[in-house]
Amino acid sequence: MRAVVLEEFGGSLDVREIPRPAPEAGQVLVRIQASGVNPLDAKIRAGKAAHARVRPPAVLGLDLAGTVEQTGTGVEGFRAGDDVYGLTGGVGDLQGSLAEYAAVDARLLARKPASISMREAAALPLAAITAWEGLVDRAQVHGGQKVLIHGGAGGVGHLAVQLARARGAEVYATASPQRTRVVERLGATPIDRTTTTVDDYVAEHTGGAGFDIVFDTVGGPVLDASFTAVRTYTGHVVSALGWGTHSLAPLSFRGATYSGVFTLLPMLTGRGREHHGDILREVAALADRGELRPILDPRDFTLDRVAEAHEAVEDGTATGKVVIGI
Repeated sequence: MRAVVLEEFGGSLDVREIPRPAPEAGQVLVRIQASGVNPLDAKIRAGKAAHARVRPPAVLGLDLAGTVEQTGTGVEGFRAGDDVYGLTGGVGDLQGSLAEYAAVDARLLARKPASISMREAAALPLAAITAWEGLVDRAQVHGGQKVLIHGGAGGVGHLAVQLARARGAEVYATASPQRTRVVERLGATPIDRTTTTVDDYVAEHTGGAGFDIVFDTVGGPVLDASFTAVRTYTGHVVSALGWGTHSLAPLSFRGATYSGVFTLLPMLTGRGREHHGDILREVAALADRGELRPILDPRDFTLDRVAEAHEAVEDGTATGKVVIGI
């Protein structure tokens, strides 16, 4: 089969012929039709993602959408011909999705939403699972709450906005001036992050009380800002990028709580993989009800143009999730 192989960190991504895998017990062989590109893919390629370890030579690519070709022994719930999607590889010793086929753990898969394309489905898994783990698993978002999403037009952020709204929350989202219209179209109240201070938007939108949930998808100083934007006592801050060193004093003075999200953990450890499949089934139901849909960059990338796709993500020129057709 054809696959993109990274021989060394920072090196080129070369298309090669490598052996087509066969599904082992508990695995599904997927004929991949699309592979989503995330900022993390570019960091892994550069060797700047110690938390997402791989050992070259490696096939990268975290997200996939495709069709079941064959099932291994012990697999239930999938059969040849099923359209599926999932966050299935590209870290640890798991083959990534920049290939024509992958043998993947069936627990990481779900049926593709019927109402969206393969390209759209491939854009969802990592971002949607991250949003779900943060807002639903950790913060238990529900109707009547005021939720602030930092980076509301980003890959995780734009899905988090839709997820919070689908669960009945009143949603606000920070974005750059060029992206506030995206946030508004998704149904959230936009906050220009370049011109509005934390004190200003907390006062304007919550009367100074703070937000019930603050979801940080940016990290760094934005996480620090989240600690000062959350509601006293009952507020909860969640971050998907809490890698740095931060003072917990602002959070502690509010008596609020914090959770971190590390979406790759089930893939790296093997524990909790069933939950990823469960989340993707919930996400598929939301998509098929018209309550969640990814925004895609319109360009058609292929395996031969993976480097261009990574560049579009790195340099900020992408206008939505970048997807590679296989």
